[in-house]
Amino acid sequence: MVATITGLLAIYFVLWWTVLFVTLPFGVRNHAESGGEGATPGTDPGAPVATLLARKALLTTVISAVIFAVALYAYHAGWLSIDRLARLMHVPL
Repeated sequence: MVATITGLLAIYFVLWWTVLFVTLPFGVRNHAESGGEGATPGTDPGAPVATLLARKALLTTVISAVIFAVALYAYHAGWLSIDRLARLMHVPL
């Protein structure tokens, strides 16, 4: 099976968003945890003080690239294939 550029980009896109949702909660402090510093009156105490999205986007890109590279290597080495996964899961093809 030949992997196309479009297919690889689609897989990386889904992987990137999945990793982003995993990394989003790390390092976020809300107004209640920070003692209410800089909180505008009427702001929910659970609202984040700083989301650090640029840092998380960069971290997500690095983590996703590593996972993608390992998976692509495993695919090209023959360790990851549909036939092998079907045998492991006892699914007839």
